[in-house]
Amino acid sequence: MSDAFDPLEVLAGQAISTGGWGYVTDRLAHLEPTCLALLALSRQRQLYSGAIQSGCAWLRSQAATNGTYRLERGRSEAIWPTALALFVRATFGEDAHALQGTATALLSYKGRQTEASNDAASDIDERLLGWPWADGNFSWVEPTAWACLALTRIGMGEHPRVEEGQKMLLDRALEDGGVNYGNKRIFGISLEPIPTPTALMLLALQNRSDERIETSVEYLRRTAETSEDLEHLCWARIALDAYADRPQIRETLALLLGRIRDAHSVRTEAPWLRLSPLRQALTALALGIEGGNPFRLPPLSHDPKGSVEHLAFPPQPSLLETVKRPFGERIRAKIQGLAVQAMSQLRPLDPQSAVHIAPVNNYNADLADVIQRQYEHFRARVPLAGKRVVLKPNLVEYHRDKVINTHPHVVAAVLELCRHEGAAEVLVAEGPGHWRNVEYLVAASGLGDVLRHYKTPFVDLNHDEPNKRLNLGRLTGLEHLYLSQTVATADVLISLPKLKTHHWAGATLSMKNLFGTLPGICYGWPKNELHWRGIDNSIVDIAATRTPELAIVDGIVGMEGDGPLNGTPKAMGVLLMGCDLVAVDATCCRLMQLDPERIGYLAMAQRKKLGQLAANRIHQIGETIEGRAQPFDTVPHFRTLWTGRATA
Repeated sequence: MSDAFDPLEVLAGQAISTGGWGYVTDRLAHLEPTCLALLALSRQRQLYSGAIQSGCAWLRSQAATNGTYRLERGRSEAIWPTALALFVRATFGEDAHALQGTATALLSYKGRQTEASNDAASDIDERLLGWPWADGNFSWVEPTAWACLALTRIGMGEHPRVEEGQKMLLDRALEDGGVNYGNKRIFGISLEPIPTPTALMLLALQNRSDERIETSVEYLRRTAETSEDLEHLCWARIALDAYADRPQIRETLALLLGRIRDAHSVRTEAPWLRLSPLRQALTALALGIEGGNPFRLPPLSHDPKGSVEHLAFPPQPSLLETVKRPFGERIRAKIQGLAVQAMSQLRPLDPQSAVHIAPVNNYNADLADVIQRQYEHFRARVPLAGKRVVLKPNLVEYHRDKVINTHPHVVAAVLELCRHEGAAEVLVAEGPGHWRNVEYLVAASGLGDVLRHYKTPFVDLNHDEPNKRLNLGRLTGLEHLYLSQTVATADVLISLPKLKTHHWAGATLSMKNLFGTLPGICYGWPKNELHWRGIDNSIVDIAATRTPELAIVDGIVGMEGDGPLNGTPKAMGVLLMGCDLVAVDATCCRLMQLDPERIGYLAMAQRKKLGQLAANRIHQIGETIEGRAQPFDTVPHFRTLWTGRATA
C-alpha cells in the first residue's frame, strides 16, 4: 500500500450522492456503514463537511417517531442500529435534550426473558437482560455492547440498565477469554471466541475492572497478532487502544498498523469481493486512533449538566407492544393468511420426483464431469443457459479439522457446470448465522481461491438489500419474510448443502441451508428468532416463499453426531442432485438411515405440497439407496425428540 494512501479520502469518495454509505459501493445506504463512516470522518469534520452533512441528513431520515432508528425499507423490528445512531449523534456533540428521545427509546426495549432451559444446553445467567437485534427477541452480545457504549457515551454509564447489560456481557465471557455471540456452551461443548464481538464487549466494559476483561484483552491481543482478516484486525486495534496501559498492548498496536495495511491491500485486490465502505471506515478508524479514537470513553463521572442522566426515563413497554394495528389492517392480514393457506393446498405437485445419486470416491475426483452427467437428467426442468444463477453453499464456521462446510471443490464443479451451460451470470452467496464475518469464512475455507480462479463474485447475504415477501408458509406466525435481494431475484437458485445431522432438526440438508438466505441485518446473529419460532416452521416458511430450482448435496464426506458443528466425519462417497428439495432431503435421510417421515420439517413440507416424501414417489437415478446407505449417529437430544415426533 502506498504511503500516500488516505483511508478517509477513499471513504468520503464512497459516499452515496443522496447521503450515507452502503455495505458495498454503488448500493443503497444502510445504517451501520453510515454510522461507522461518520465516526471515521468525525476527526476531519471541516475537510469532509459535505459527506458528513449529507450522511447525517440521511441518518436523520431513518429515525422513527418513537426515537428508534431502523432502515425505512427494512424490517421494522430490527431496531439494533438505534444504539449506533445515538453513539454517532453524541460523538458529534448533540446536546442532552436533543438525544433524550433516542436515549429513552434505547432504554425502553430489552431482550426477552428466556424460558427455563436445560442446564446441559448452556451455562449462562438467563436472568441478565441486555439488548436484542430485533425487538421482542433475546439478548445478544453485539447489540448489548453497542447499547452500553452509547448510553455510557452520553453520561448514563451508571444507569441500572447499563450496569445489567455490562453484567450480561461479563457473564457471556469464556473461561479462556473472549466471547461468542451469546452462549458459552451448547450441550456441554464450549463455544469458541470471535474477535469482533470480543472487541465490542471490551469497548463497552472499558470503565470496569474484572479478571474476565483481562483474559479477553489477552485473547484479542494474541489473536490479532496472527490474524490476516481486515475486519478482525481493525476492531482489535480499536478496542485494544482503550487498554493501552496493559502489558504488551502498545507493542501490539504498533504491530497492527502494518498488518491492517497489508490486509486492506489484499482485500482490495481480491477479485471476488466488492468494495466495502464498512471495512473502509473500520480501516480509517483503526489506522487513525493516534489522532483520536471515538470509542475511547472518559472515566465515569456523575455530571448532571453534561449528560441526560438527570432527565426522566419512565419504564416503557416493548416498543412493539405499544403499536396496535388498526382493526381493518388486522382483518386484511387474517384474510390474507387464509388465502395463503388455501393456495398451499392448491399448489401443483408432480406425482413423481427424481433424485440422482452419483458415486464419488473423494474430492480430487473429476467432480465437474460427475455433476455434468447428473445434470443431463434435470436440464429440461432447470435450464441454466442465459440465466442469472445464484449458488448457495453451506458456510457455518471454519475449523481446520472439521467437515462443516460445503467443500470448495464441489462449488468449483458447479461453477464449471454453469459455465458449460452458458449461464449469463453466476454469483456465489451465503449469509451465515454463526459467524457474521463471512469474508473470513470464505477465505479460510478455501472457497476464496475457487472464486478467484473462476472470477466469480461473492455476495454477503447477511448485509444484502432486504426484499420483503409475503410469507407463503405461515407456520412461524410471520406475515412476511425478508429475503436477500440477490436470492429473491435470481433466475435459478441452487442449494449446495453438506450432508450432516443436526442436534435440533435431525438433519441439515438442502432445505435447512435456506436459513442463510435471510439477511442478518433483519434477523440478527445468530438468527435466533427463526429458532424460537420453530426451526421446522422456519425451514418450511422459507422454502415455500423462495423455493430453489435445484439442489446438489455434498455427501462425499458428511457429518454425523452433534451436527452441524461438532460432529465427526462420515465418508459417504456420494453427490445428490434433484429439483424437488423435499425428495432430495428425504433421499439423504434414507442414505443416513434416518426415517424422513420423522424429520419434522420434511413431514410439514410434504403437507404444504413442497415436494414428495414417500419412497414410492421418488424415482432414484444412479446409485441405489440400499447400496450406499450407512447408519448416522445422532445426539441424545434428538433421539429423545425422535420418539415423540408424529409421522406425516
